[in-house]
Amino acid sequence: MIARPTAAEKSVLHPRETTALFGHGEAERTLLDAYRGGRIPHAWLIGGAPGIGKATLAYRMARFVLAHGDPAMSPVQSAETLELDPMHPVARHVAADTHGGLLTLERTPNEKGVMRTVISVEQTRETIAFFGSTAAVGGWRVCIVDTVDELNPNAANALLKVLEEPPHLSLFLLVSHAPARILPTIQSRCRKLALRPLAAGDVIRAAAEAARIAPDDASLREAADAAEGSVARALALVGGGALKLHQRTAALLDSLPQVDPRELHALGDALGGSDRAALGAFVDSVDRWIAERLRTGDANANLPRLARLAEVWEKINNAARETETYNLERKPLVFSVFGLLAEATR
Repeated sequence: MIARPTAAEKSVLHPRETTALFGHGEAERTLLDAYRGGRIPHAWLIGGAPGIGKATLAYRMARFVLAHGDPAMSPVQSAETLELDPMHPVARHVAADTHGGLLTLERTPNEKGVMRTVISVEQTRETIAFFGSTAAVGGWRVCIVDTVDELNPNAANALLKVLEEPPHLSLFLLVSHAPARILPTIQSRCRKLALRPLAAGDVIRAAAEAARIAPDDASLREAADAAEGSVARALALVGGGALKLHQRTAALLDSLPQVDPRELHALGDALGGSDRAALGAFVDSVDRWIAERLRTGDANANLPRLARLAEVWEKINNAARETETYNLERKPLVFSVFGLLAEATR
């Protein structure tokens, strides 16, 4: 999927800065109970749909462990959540990305300032040096991979080598949008923790907290209703323009395999020439439409059709990345996407 920050998202708190967690109390208790039990698995695969709070939970766990290095400590044994005071030194260092006990692997911009599409093997090899160094105060070293889906094959193998022989007092928190597609050898070395999409009320509260906007904002409520449990999606839609584009795209998708060329021309015009937010909203709508059909496919479904749809999904995302990277015209992308989908759904 392509990178798509909107004007609103530029001011949104990064998960490392977000101290509040909404709607994932059960998953939080699972992590807390495992830690204070003194036998916590060294690696966790935190899976679920994009934008529902997986990275937020990972950073929340990292802060708690780095602040309370001994599971037998009274603050750990009496804790009801993983919450840590935002003014705690650990919380401040994590928010500033300067804590010596925390390593984060995530996509970074290249020398031209364009976001890379994968996490490289060079980045992943940092884990070897990181876990071979002297531990931070408290002894624990934590690695967050956000997301493990974006590791290239060599990077995934490099991470696997570290997971196979985990150092003492090490904790890996692997975030994944599609955990079933992760290398089986990585999956087998992790405890799986599945997160569900959030209720609309939790989406509103989390989005308001992350973007520092009023929770009673009418456009936020409308965006949350269309966000399907994803805070990131609600934030991308809030403001009206992206939401209207999503609604127009959704209507055309629901008419497949029939397509109206006039509506496709209008949608292409609505995407503009260089509006990354509009392009992101369009691709996100298509991604979710395809994902829903693949997710609901069962043993009685037309399996060849599902296979074609999965193949088309990859082609669409490759085309979208090229359109964004090289700032290509958006109307040909719209016609290409709906042409591929129409063929795949007949």
